[in-house]
Formats: sequence, C-alpha cells, structure tokens
Amino acid sequence: MAYSITSLNELTAQFEKLPGIGKKTAQRLAFYVITAPEEYAERFSRALIDARSKIRLCSCCQALSDGELCPVCGDPLRDKSIICVVSDPRDILAFERTREFKGVYHVLHGVISPLDGIGPEKLKVRELLARLSDGSVKEVIMATDPTVEGEATASYISRFIKPMGIKITRLAYGVPVGGNLEYADEVTLQRALDGRNEI
Repeated sequence: MAYSITSLNELTAQFEKLPGIGKKTAQRLAFYVITAPEEYAERFSRALIDARSKIRLCSCCQALSDGELCPVCGDPLRDKSIICVVSDPRDILAFERTREFKGVYHVLHGVISPLDGIGPEKLKVRELLARLSDGSVKEVIMATDPTVEGEATASYISRFIKPMGIKITRLAYGVPVGGNLEYADEVTLQRALDGRNEI
C-alpha cells in the first residue's frame, strides 16, 4: 500500500488547482503550510476566507473592492472624465504601477470570444454605457489586450459610444500584439498610453 495521508493529499490537490501550480509545487506549499507555526496557518485560512467573503465588485467600475467603491472610484482627485476600459481587474494593477494615469477604470470581466461561448451580454458593457449617459465623460480609452478578441471587443463597444459624442481612443501598440497587459512593464504601458489613437 502506497504512503498516503488523506488530509495532506486534499491540501495538495487544492493548491494544484491554482493557476501555474504543478504537482511538485503544490506538494511543497502543502508541506510548508502544515509545518509552519499554527498561527500562520490560522492567519492564512482567515485571509483566504475574508478575501472570498468580503471582496466584491465596485458598484461604479466593476473592479474588485472590499467596499461599495474601489479605491480609485473613491478617490476625489481622480479625473472621472476619462475612463480606461480593461478586460480584467489585474490590468488595473498594471496601469497603476505606472503612476501616470489619473483617470478611472471600467472592468469588462472578459472579452467577446464566441469560441469560448462569451458574448457581449456576459461582459459589463451595460454598466459602462450607464456610466456614460450623464455626459460627464469626455474620453474612453479602450485598453483591451491587442488580440483578435480584444480588438473585436473594443470595436463592438465603440459602436455604442461614438453616437454619444465621446472621444474614443485605443492604446498605441507599445503593447505587443498577442500580449497580456498584466505582464507589460511600466515603460511600455506608459508609451502605449501616451501614443493612444482615436478610433
């Protein structure tokens, strides 16, 4: 009979479900957690449960937040007349690292991808259009990834925004085609922001 500990196997299996974690790394993490001081394991499990139960979507921009508004939407110094539309909450972190963008964001939570069964109705497009209806927004920056799906999503949303008379821009191609924004460095993102084009 093989050496097997049910609780350890279950913990390893849960770590292995995390993106980018293989079996050996999952085993290392599981052993670390069970051999760490008990207070660490308690803090770790509490942080996991708290994050899962307290984090929700910002009522304005749809980013992740532990309050009604995310820190960007709640900041009175941000320029609310410029909205940067991104596909994933992680993209906000990439832009914030530049410390240059002073506007606000809107998170779509995906891109149009018929092959994956994702149509426009599954994205936060209606919420974006509702934000634009009061006339206070002057520019929308389409910052979806420069992929076929990202381009299709930007084009689809632009068709609804153009009749409103709002300036629509697309990030300049300092970001490599086929790349993901979350992996772009600060200089590349800054150049992409500076060189954005109207669409």
